Amino acid sequence: MLFGRGKKSKDEQPETTGTVEESGSGSSGSEQGPSGTPGDFRLGSGPLDIDEIESRDGYVDLGALLIAPAEGLQLRLEVEEATQRVVAVTMDLNGSSLQLQAFAAPRSEGLWDEIREQITQSVASQGGETEEISGNFGTELVAKLPAEAADGSRGFRAARFMGVDGPRWFLRGVLGGQAALERDAAEGLEELFRKVVVVRGDNPMPPRELLQLRLPKDAAVPGQAGAPQGEVPPAGPAMQQPERGPEITQIG
Repeated sequence: MLFGRGKKSKDEQPETTGTVEESGSGSSGSEQGPSGTPGDFRLGSGPLDIDEIESRDGYVDLGALLIAPAEGLQLRLEVEEATQRVVAVTMDLNGSSLQLQAFAAPRSEGLWDEIREQITQSVASQGGETEEISGNFGTELVAKLPAEAADGSRGFRAARFMGVDGPRWFLRGVLGGQAALERDAAEGLEELFRKVVVVRGDNPMPPRELLQLRLPKDAAVPGQAGAPQGEVPPAGPAMQQPERGPEITQIG
């Protein structure tokens, strides 16, 4: 499994910071999902909460997210240029991608319904269109934005947004490439999404605040002193030179 780093400018970050207290966002009462836990609306097994696993061993530890390794998987960490803060991790597998971001959420209600509306408005303002579909993790959103191909013809860029409301956290996944439109192409990435572990932490945080990601402690960029050369073994992720991630995944 390989690591890479991408860059994001501060102005391109999703508007995710909220000012509402963690106890709620203004509505009364507590909402419960299938799990019976207020604020937890997961439909089945996964993505997981840190309290649902026995050990972190075997995972790639990125701070707020633990990633299960897989054959052929490459990880790309996106860094905000102004602050050098890691703001997202992107999984690249079989020609498609899955960008992950985790946020703090209220104790008693979910964020995904409201965030879908905001993404829809953002896409529409850019001349694109969206469609809500039913997926393995609940309601998903397929977005298409106008784009110009290399030969000058008009086309579109597609992304499929998945959102999961867990216990005091919200995990957003954005599928790009063939996986955005083809279920078969998305199967491997969806299975990895199901295995993601979210580490919310116990500190009070306002809803929508980005949970802190970080580089793995043993990560290194090829070419630097101490970095592995040639083929990288699965147990020793290495950093690739920085490169930019898919623009459409910055929506929302």
